[in-house]
Amino acid sequence: MSTFLLWLVRLLTGAQARWYGCPPKAEQRIYFANHQSHADLVLIWAALPQELRSITRPIAARDYWTASPFKRWITTEVFNAVYVERERKGDEDPLQPLINALDSGDSLILFPEGTRGHEEDPQPFKSGLYNLAQRFPGVVLVPAWIHNVQRVMPKGEVVPVPVLCSVTFGAPLALEADEPRTAFLSRARDAVMALRDV
Repeated sequence: MSTFLLWLVRLLTGAQARWYGCPPKAEQRIYFANHQSHADLVLIWAALPQELRSITRPIAARDYWTASPFKRWITTEVFNAVYVERERKGDEDPLQPLINALDSGDSLILFPEGTRGHEEDPQPFKSGLYNLAQRFPGVVLVPAWIHNVQRVMPKGEVVPVPVLCSVTFGAPLALEADEPRTAFLSRARDAVMALRDV
């Protein structure tokens, strides 16, 4: 199924990977990108080389990706996704599933906006990326810009439209000593936005 899905995604989008700031490398990473479509996680997954796809898990909103048996099956069995809750429940740490995945050595695909945006510029980044960077200083943070995917699956549509898409991966970012949260998140967002014109 993963082979068929990879073929289908590449047929519809091209899923072209552009390694601008770093080479593909089998090291523990957090890829963080702009978020405009439910197809974003699929496109980044398809753009990665096979040896990286096998160790990289996308973050998926539990309420959307478990809403039907098929969505649950594909995100569990094909993408090995990490489910997150979009709404905080009691004392539960919404980052705990991501922490567990990083503790086990997985790489992650993360969308720091938290929800899909409808503008060209990403929304302000939420604090999750900063908190993970603090907790896992050895994990490499790689910004990425997803181009054109919102035209493949516009909001409200169920049939994808063939459009050439690309993912540009930039130079790794590191949390500096004593860097404030707002400064880091602004810098991370700028690093993603800078890739759209590369």
